[in-house]
Amino acid sequence: MSNDVIDARVVPEGRLEVLSRLEVSKLLDTSRGGLHQLFRNCSLAVLNCGNTLDDGKELLERYRSFDIRVVPEERGIQLEVKGAPATAFVDGQMIKGISEHLFAVLRDLVYVSDEIMGNPAIDLDSSTGITNAVFHILRNADILRPLTDPKLVVCWGGHSISRNEYDYSKLVGYQLGLRGLDICTGCGPGAMKGPMKGATIGHAKQRISGGQYLGISEPGIIAAESPNPIVNDLVIMPDIEKRLEAFVRTGHAFVVFPGGVGTAEEVLYLLGVLLHPENASIPVPLILTGPAEAKDYFAEIDRFVVAALGTEVRKHYQIIVNDPVAVARSVLAGVQRVADFRTERGDAYYFNWALSVDRELQAPFAPTHDNMRNLNLSKNQDRHQLAANLRRAFSGVVAGNVKDEGIRAVEQHGDFEIRGESSILDPLDSLLASFVAQQRMKLPGKAYKPCYRLIK
Repeated sequence: MSNDVIDARVVPEGRLEVLSRLEVSKLLDTSRGGLHQLFRNCSLAVLNCGNTLDDGKELLERYRSFDIRVVPEERGIQLEVKGAPATAFVDGQMIKGISEHLFAVLRDLVYVSDEIMGNPAIDLDSSTGITNAVFHILRNADILRPLTDPKLVVCWGGHSISRNEYDYSKLVGYQLGLRGLDICTGCGPGAMKGPMKGATIGHAKQRISGGQYLGISEPGIIAAESPNPIVNDLVIMPDIEKRLEAFVRTGHAFVVFPGGVGTAEEVLYLLGVLLHPENASIPVPLILTGPAEAKDYFAEIDRFVVAALGTEVRKHYQIIVNDPVAVARSVLAGVQRVADFRTERGDAYYFNWALSVDRELQAPFAPTHDNMRNLNLSKNQDRHQLAANLRRAFSGVVAGNVKDEGIRAVEQHGDFEIRGESSILDPLDSLLASFVAQQRMKLPGKAYKPCYRLIK
């Protein structure tokens, strides 16, 4: 990875042309609590597009001299960047897609700061209020498409997968694109880029223009999963829980490729929603898929969720190995079921208001050592609540692996302690050990040092 840097000024193109004086002052405020540091960190991640660095702490330290400032102009605003990664530029000009992503970050951070946080009209202490906040952020980002039939497929998977797994994800994306389906991912590399890349070819062959390649991220993870160049709609949610709810509310079907703890966190979040008794009749297609060598990986995932959540959990997902056509056909059939269900009920196609998302899945979880230690990982609770707590455990491991604040917390206080019943921790230990053995925690070639200890 090159450490060459560039200084430049960038003009917005249709993303956010004007800001109030108050908004500018917040973005220039370098004191604690100001928006500047958050904007700087997210912007650096966007400018790191195409590079393989997946460690938020290392990225910030490698580009310590990087800075970005809003410059008010007579006709609007410009962004002044200093010490930016040179790979974001061609012949001194910022790549257009990266520029669009940069102003999308600015748009979302400003909107959340001004219109969501501290807004008395949005109750972030209630489940309904959080869902409304998610909706308003997505609507402000102009990524909801109310005049189109259901066709958005959420694809989850690891950012550091093998070449064969990446190529397989492209094949699945290609088959989805041939069937006119759009793609939503966490917006990063690996299994998040592959389906988008495949779908672009499928769309092109079918002469489909205006395909949506939606990326949903959040400030804590964006440094490890910089938006890939194919993303044409980017939205930055304020935290991981709202990011996950945004996936669930906007997606019409879900495809999961091989990944690590972040992918497991996403699967557990969705299972926590699907296991809620009030969601029993709502169709949400979920398919786990990968190439032939991923068979054992999915068997391990299946063993873990069944051991923790019971055999009935299997009715909520399919496992299809090494068959992109079968995956695409199953997804298309599932999307049709979703369309029929929502048509019959008069529900919106573009946002799944009908789903009940439990408060445990919505409340922001800070992966501190105390919070990780006090998670309830026992079977003396409803299955959807156990899934929510398991999701939090995986979220903590993600933080300790790749998020700047999580890495620093582990360096200062030692490994996270994860406590629970043997019937849960034994299969969890087996699953995490398989992730480490398969180098799914970090990029291949880097030795992985666990940031957690399991205590029975």
